Amino acid sequence: MDENKDIVDDELDDVVDKEDIIEALDQKDDNALISLVENEYSIDIAEALEEFSIEEINRFYAVIDDEALAEVIEQADEDLQIRMILLLDNLRVLKIFSYMSKDDVVDILGDLPTNKRKELINLMTRGESITINTLLGYDEDSAGGIMTTEFVAVNVGLTIKETIDKIRSISPKTEMIDVIYAVNNRRELVGTVELRDLLITADDNNLDMILNDNFKYVYPDIDQEEVAYTVSKYDLKAIPVVNAKKQILGIITIDDVIDVINQEHNEDLLALAGVSAEEAVDNSVFESIRMRLPWLTINLGTAFLAALVVDRFSATIAQVTALAAAMPVITGMGGNAGAQELSIVIRAIALKKIDLEDAIPQLVKQISIGVVNGIIIGLLAGGIFYLMYGSYFLGIIITASMIFNLVNGCIMGLLVPLVLKSFKVDPALASSIFVTTCTDVLGFFVFLGLATVFIEKLL
Repeated sequence: MDENKDIVDDELDDVVDKEDIIEALDQKDDNALISLVENEYSIDIAEALEEFSIEEINRFYAVIDDEALAEVIEQADEDLQIRMILLLDNLRVLKIFSYMSKDDVVDILGDLPTNKRKELINLMTRGESITINTLLGYDEDSAGGIMTTEFVAVNVGLTIKETIDKIRSISPKTEMIDVIYAVNNRRELVGTVELRDLLITADDNNLDMILNDNFKYVYPDIDQEEVAYTVSKYDLKAIPVVNAKKQILGIITIDDVIDVINQEHNEDLLALAGVSAEEAVDNSVFESIRMRLPWLTINLGTAFLAALVVDRFSATIAQVTALAAAMPVITGMGGNAGAQELSIVIRAIALKKIDLEDAIPQLVKQISIGVVNGIIIGLLAGGIFYLMYGSYFLGIIITASMIFNLVNGCIMGLLVPLVLKSFKVDPALASSIFVTTCTDVLGFFVFLGLATVFIEKLL
């Protein structure tokens, strides 16, 4: 056990950091710097460069060749990519782009200032500029926006030997060759072939003998989240993107799908907290305020709804001050119950395991969960308040209110995201606001309403 820990610690210690690169630059030890870039992961080099000054990055450029630099830029985050590209002259940028896949080039171009992007596209060959402009025309969150045009497509009429020869000639320019796509004379996609099957089949056999004609594909305008779901569900290495005539336009590889899953996961987490997915720790104060203030304003409005309910029962609270201490307990537990169910439902929606039509059987389940949890939590809370204030009737009201609000939280956590989804609204974006509003407003109303009805029992 200790030996394994030592191995892990040694591996962590070996990760390149900023000082390693700076030392090589300061000592003008080109060989050491080149060795670092060749032997370390590109992502580690990119992370180390994030805090570099313009001068340090330029010195780095002077030593590292274009192919190695392309790998580092591909792995860098968007801000660093823009910084690095803007420091290079256009001709070297194009050389670096030649070592990248087209989808990565498009992603970088899309983030660059318009003038710089136009300059680079104008310097490209006509074929390259057509491809780039086509990819730039797709929504960045669509299948077309994340696909690559570098794939292996061969005519279905070829023999196995002819197919292998074709792959040898074009594979250096393709992103992946694990799956080969077979097309007919009209360039319509008719099937796929696994590289492994190709290599174990006799050379004189025809390609169509090992063709898989039961394959999945997507259209370029489909949302990237749908693409990720399809790839995950069917355990695909890549998925082709076709047009209305079923002609193959590009492919989406598993590494791009992993990026989409991470992006969508992060967006959902941030949305649940009312934070924009665009916000990062290095944003300026103004940018953070601009992205957070709208949601805080909406939250303020919903808080005033709860405040209005409380104000209607101000006379009751004035007579029994213990109610003020119990109020946040009732609403807080309802909000927690709603948040629990909300998280589960949003995950189920992302995995396409639930829809509004499935709400009825789930509704019965959530009511049962809310009642049981409400009884247990309500008895605990009611007992504590009885010990604090010596009023058993206060304990009864707290227990009854707790049961109601936990049931309310479970129901709202289920229905709110499903209803928002049916209206084509991102359920992760606004669900938490509506659920919290419902548990606060209704929780206050029921609790204080019961207290008002039985005020004589509480005095």
